[in-house]
Amino acid sequence: MSRLDMAISRLSAQRILLGHAAKVLTDHEGSIIELGLGNGRTYDHLRKLMPERKIYVFDRRIAAHSDTIPPDYLTYLGEMLETLPRAAVELGRVAILIHADIGGGGVDVSAQNAAMIAPLLPPLLQPNALVLADQPLHNEKLMASKMPDAVPEDTYYMYRRLP
Repeated sequence: MSRLDMAISRLSAQRILLGHAAKVLTDHEGSIIELGLGNGRTYDHLRKLMPERKIYVFDRRIAAHSDTIPPDYLTYLGEMLETLPRAAVELGRVAILIHADIGGGGVDVSAQNAAMIAPLLPPLLQPNALVLADQPLHNEKLMASKMPDAVPEDTYYMYRRLP
């Protein structure tokens, strides 16, 4: 599969899973956490899917299109190893959904990012909350969930926070 085909497959899986999450979380109260604002595409999509939700965004710096920049009070800038623990203290278990777009820089760097971030997610998650990620996450408090049939294997990952 070409890199273009892989990107299309990953983005299609992402869109399907975000729509799935919006449906299954309709009756749950809570916020969304977006890890990796990037150019703001996913943040913008989440705003449209779940307009009533607060969306907290984490990134090293803002590089998004001007109309997809979240308000300052919902933004955590800096290294996630520092900002996620700080947010856990400030916000508590607020999230019903975390979307983690943390890949990049090659397979080894992406795996290292996932390994560093996985233990920092559960303190922000409500019981049974969802985590959608572009990288596999390994944490005893996150259980892999059955994917919708339309999502090809190993293009995206979905987890549920154990109580």
